[in-house]
Amino acid sequence: MTVVEKKITLSNVDLASLLGVNDANLNLLEDRFNASITVRGDVVSIKGVLEEVESIEKILKEMVYVLNTSGKLNANDVETILNLTVEGKEVVSDNDFESIILYTKSDVVKAKTPGQKKYIQIAQKNDICFAIGPAGTGKTYLAVALAVSALKKGLVKKIILARPAVEAGESLGFLPGDFQEKIDPYLRPLYDALDEMLPTEKLRTYIEKGIVEIVPLAYMRGRTLNNAYVILDEAQNATALQMKMFLTRLGANSKAIITGDITQIDLPSKTKSGLIQAKEILQGINGVGFVYFDKEDVVRHKLVKDIINAYEKYSNGNGD
Repeated sequence: MTVVEKKITLSNVDLASLLGVNDANLNLLEDRFNASITVRGDVVSIKGVLEEVESIEKILKEMVYVLNTSGKLNANDVETILNLTVEGKEVVSDNDFESIILYTKSDVVKAKTPGQKKYIQIAQKNDICFAIGPAGTGKTYLAVALAVSALKKGLVKKIILARPAVEAGESLGFLPGDFQEKIDPYLRPLYDALDEMLPTEKLRTYIEKGIVEIVPLAYMRGRTLNNAYVILDEAQNATALQMKMFLTRLGANSKAIITGDITQIDLPSKTKSGLIQAKEILQGINGVGFVYFDKEDVVRHKLVKDIINAYEKYSNGNGD
């Protein structure tokens, strides 16, 4: 195997606390990996096979995050981070990093707001989870991360992501290309999220083998989905019949997340959103959970929250 070396500069962190008394935290890393780790000032050099070097880099970044967030980093914290990365174990500590879902190609996916933390907990506890709230709150991104994490841990055998192909003021017939090319723009956000979380070649292989499917909602009819993590995105644009059809596809050892923003419905005015109806019908059913986001959970550009506020004021008759 090819040996690589990577240097990481650790800035804005107390190195003594990060490395531990007598380098105890650093020793825990070295005991778990074959790679060599040397520290000179604030520069850490990691030398070993590529996979181990990348894993150690992720672990160090997470150690920095935990230390800067909680003000401390002990051996139990480091062991928990190591287990997450190396063995894929669930986090059982009460630290802030308990909401880590997934290590991606370049970062970690974790809850960034109390609402997102609650979302993760409800999705993990229930077989069906509804996530309802405004744009930019991470509903879709976290759902995809939960699905990829479940696939990596062997909890499911495939991921299925669906969206209603509702024409928001545009006609599919006038778009260029064949049907797949016409439908791809509706599914693009799901591809983008997956592309951030999986190596490009692995994602392509998963799609070719049917381990990952990204399909229009209408293509779900008549199927039974076993051992799958199923996501319905933009569910506010599903009709009542489509929503019932989707929910009754769920088979053995499967989980589903349904995301949507009921303030952005593109259905014809006389057609009731299946998401709104499901919210009314399914409350109180054991195994079905609901989480509601608000503008405080927005994690996109800071202007997104201001834009949501402005539209709320306008809708309430307080705008010009």
